[in-house]
Amino acid sequence: MKPKKNPAKVLSRRTLCQHHESFLHDLRKRKPETRGTYERALREFFRWLEKEQKFTASADGVERYKSHLTKKRKLSPVSISTYLTALRVFFRFLVHNGILREDPAAHVKGGKRPQTHSRETLTAVQIASLLESVGRSDERGFRDYAVLKAMAVCGLSEIELVRSNIEDLKSVDGIAVMYVQPKGSITKETIIVLPPDVQTALSEYLTYRKDADGNEPLFMSAGNRTRGKRMTTRGLRERVNLYLEKSNIKNGKLRRITPFSLRHSAATLLAAQGATIEELQARFHIATAATARLYMRSPEESTTNESTK
Repeated sequence: MKPKKNPAKVLSRRTLCQHHESFLHDLRKRKPETRGTYERALREFFRWLEKEQKFTASADGVERYKSHLTKKRKLSPVSISTYLTALRVFFRFLVHNGILREDPAAHVKGGKRPQTHSRETLTAVQIASLLESVGRSDERGFRDYAVLKAMAVCGLSEIELVRSNIEDLKSVDGIAVMYVQPKGSITKETIIVLPPDVQTALSEYLTYRKDADGNEPLFMSAGNRTRGKRMTTRGLRERVNLYLEKSNIKNGKLRRITPFSLRHSAATLLAAQGATIEELQARFHIATAATARLYMRSPEESTTNESTK
């Protein structure tokens, strides 16, 4: 006679919330970016539980949540994978503390790997239009222009720009470079060569900050309440989105065209200029060759493929 399988454990929302607090406390050991991602992803799980009230700790229970993410929230495969990864980490915490016997999400697959990027790549004409939309008549305008140049030409990310200080701009063997701290890194280990047009944009902005120390943030907030403080990723993102709207590039494509599209554009341009998959992985900190290979198309081909969807 075959032994009966243990029935899936049913956990109330209240019980899960209690352990969630302990989990968040445990997350303090993680890097800030990782901790923030897990916290945001799990908020969706607990919002879903508000209607469910009880959760069956089984693969079927996780599949129901995944269905919610897919059909109700209509999230992208990449986002679904992120949300399920956060849930797996939470469940492993519960297993480690004896609340669950096994992780019910262990065998639930995430979203299917996309064959194209979830963000569109901008064409050279669009990038020119974006830059032309910036009015360079004051410190804020020159700062925003320099930000857009650094993102579209050098492929610098929001977090890399926000973390940068003035002293990170250096000259190595007569070549202008910038030391940046990528997402997930604890040191400024990546060296970015700055083309002449990016150098000029940065120099013109820094003329407004002649008395600044080298350890001050490269990009400062110019708002009335936050003037003199380091720009935040949220603030920088809002400024870039402002110009994407102003230049009519977004044109209703809220999720397809974002500030990250500028980084995609820079990577696509580098690939078109002959960069290898390994070079793209190293420069943009891309985990897999399959993801880097998505950039191995011309900007025109990429834009055409995306626009036909």
